Amino acid sequence: MAKRVFILLLTGLCFVFIPGIQAKELQGVSFPEEKVIAGKTLALNGVALRKALGIIKVFAGGFYLETPTTDSTVAIESEQVKYFYLEYLTSKATAEKLRDGFLKSIKKANPTQLVEAQQKNIELYASWLDQDMKPGGTSESIYVPGKGLTLVINGQTKGTITDVTFAQMYYRYSLGEKANKKLRKGYLGL
Repeated sequence: MAKRVFILLLTGLCFVFIPGIQAKELQGVSFPEEKVIAGKTLALNGVALRKALGIIKVFAGGFYLETPTTDSTVAIESEQVKYFYLEYLTSKATAEKLRDGFLKSIKKANPTQLVEAQQKNIELYASWLDQDMKPGGTSESIYVPGKGLTLVINGQTKGTITDVTFAQMYYRYSLGEKANKKLRKGYLGL
């Protein structure tokens, strides 16, 4: 009898500690350990909280990769399915602030010659940031090799940019050396 109880307890513990079963939570937003995107199973690489002015909680975000890594260069340049999920926590994230923040950040994070060469794609992506976000609003960016980078806001697909260089610039602004340090650290699981 004692042996059966021990085996049942051990079996139960195995289910509790199996990776991928539990989700991470940040500011009430749940991020599953795995997500299927474009037919590929991605693993949660890291989560981060974006704050403005040090006190306004703007969004909680999760970054997923086919092959998780703490190496920013690999995360930025590797040809694998990548997925960002952001859930907004405030109504202060207006379309104007989102566009301005994106433009400033992507220009800061990337070399001037790349920014100049990709200006058309940068402006196109910024034009898709056309909705004020409210608590519970979502933004998803999905990179699929051979297809491009797609932006989905509140369940509505805004468009896809097929240029690989632009996709790398996009990930550099969240994960590169000049990215917001707290977001970079969280998304890379550092």
